[in-house]
Amino acid sequence: MQTSFGSLTEEVMYYSSKRRGEDGITAVIDFLLSNARLVLGVSGAAMLGIATLAVKRLIERAGRPPDEKPENKMTGSWEELSLVSVSPKLLHKGIEGVVVKQIAAATKKAELSQPIPLPSPELQQCDDDPPQRRKRMDLCELTFADHLQQYYRTRVCLTAEEVSVAQQQALDIATEIQAFLRSKHPDMPLGDMTLAGSLLDDLQVVKADHACLIVPLQLESSLWTAIAGEDTFLGHPQYCMVRRENLEYFPRGRSYWDRHLLGGYLSSRLVSEQLGKAVMESMNWPSLTGTLECEVRPVLGSPELKLEIRGLSQSRYDSAECFYIIILPTVRLGEMTLTAQREITGSYDYVWYQSLYTSETTKLATLDKMDSGSEVRRKCLKTLKAVCRNCPALRKLNGSHLSNVILHISEKETDWSESAFADRFQQVITELIGYLETGILPSYFKPNVNLFQGFTDDDIDEMGFMLYCAVTESEILLV
Repeated sequence: MQTSFGSLTEEVMYYSSKRRGEDGITAVIDFLLSNARLVLGVSGAAMLGIATLAVKRLIERAGRPPDEKPENKMTGSWEELSLVSVSPKLLHKGIEGVVVKQIAAATKKAELSQPIPLPSPELQQCDDDPPQRRKRMDLCELTFADHLQQYYRTRVCLTAEEVSVAQQQALDIATEIQAFLRSKHPDMPLGDMTLAGSLLDDLQVVKADHACLIVPLQLESSLWTAIAGEDTFLGHPQYCMVRRENLEYFPRGRSYWDRHLLGGYLSSRLVSEQLGKAVMESMNWPSLTGTLECEVRPVLGSPELKLEIRGLSQSRYDSAECFYIIILPTVRLGEMTLTAQREITGSYDYVWYQSLYTSETTKLATLDKMDSGSEVRRKCLKTLKAVCRNCPALRKLNGSHLSNVILHISEKETDWSESAFADRFQQVITELIGYLETGILPSYFKPNVNLFQGFTDDDIDEMGFMLYCAVTESEILLV
C-alpha cells in the first residue's frame, strides 16, 4: 500500500507543479499529500490521492490546446472513463467534495506554515500519545484481511436482539393486517401473511431498517396459468403474465380474482390497488399505533404498499429513525413465484415480476453448507452489501447483483475457506468491473436476464470508476 500511495502522490504532485499560475492551492495540496498519511491515516490518504489526481488531470486536460496530444495514454478502461465521461459528474457529485472535505479536515489539524515532523519511535510508543493517533497507527499495521474482518464484525453484522425486535414487530403488524382483512373482506382468498427477505434470512446489514411481508393470492390452478416472460410480446424474461383459462367452461365470476382481469390476464395493478384501499386506506392506524406501542402509518404516494414505523421498543432506534415494511402481493403457480412490484414493472398493468431471490439465497446457503459450513459466500455477500450501502457511488448495486456475481465465481472457484475471505472479496470486485465494462450481468438461474438492464451509462461509469480505484486500494471501500 505504501508503494502504491507513494507513486500516486508523486503523480499528483507532478500535475500540481504544471499549474504555475495556481501556486497557492498547489502548495497547499502538495503539502497535504506529503503529510496525508500522518494527518488522515492510510485510507484517507489513499482517497485524497485518488480524488486529487482525478481533479488535477481534469484541469490539466481542460487547459491543453486542441492540437496538443498527451504523451502517455491511459490503458485502464475506467482510468480513461474517469477523465472523459465520468469526471464531470463525479467532480460535481463526489470527487470535488472528497478533496474539499479532506483539505478542510487536514487544515484544522495541521499548521500549514510549518512542516509537520514525523513522530519518532520513542514518541510512537509514548503512553501520552493521543488515542486516535495510536488507533490510526494500529490500523496501519493491519493487513487488508484483518481490516476486512474488523469491518465485518463492527460495521456489517446486526445484533441478535436488533434482528429479533425487528422481526417480531413485522410479525405483529402482519397479524393485525391479516385479522383486519379476514374480518372486512372474508371472501378474499388470501394465504397467511409471512415474513420474507433479508431480515428473515440473516442477510440484512448495517441496521435492521426494512422488512417484507408476503401476501399470497390463492388462485385456482385449473383456472390460471403463468406465462413466462420469454413467451410474451414484452420479451422480458422476468416480466410474466397470469392468464385466465377455460373461460368457455368456467366463465368470468367463477374465480374471485376475475374482477381483476385486463384483457384476459390478471392485473398486478388492480390487485395492488384493491389491497392498497383495503389496508393502507381503511385500517385504523392510530389505534394500531397504540396497540403496538410504536407509530405506524402508510407511506402515501409510493408505488409500493409501504408502511413506516417509528419508535421500535427495546431496540437502539430513536424517534428519528424509521423501520419500513413492504407488503408484497404474491402469486405462486407451479415453480414460479410472481410478485406485484410496480416500482419494477412500471406502467405494464398486467405484468408480474418473477422473483429469483429465494433461489439465489438457497443456492448460496447450499454451497456454503457443502464447504464444511464456512458460510464465506454469505459473509462476502453481507460485507459487499454493507460496502455498497455506505458508498453513494455503489448504492444501486443490490443484493441480487452481488449474489449472482458470487454464484458465477463459485462455478470456477473452489476455495471458500475462512482464510480465503479477503481474496474472494477482492475477486468479486474484479469480476464486477468486468461485467460493468460489458454492461451485462447474466442471472445465474436465467442467463438471458441482464441484471444491469435498468442502469444508465452514467450509473455504470460511476460504479466502474469507484471499483477501479478499489482494485489497488481496497481499503477505500471500508472507510
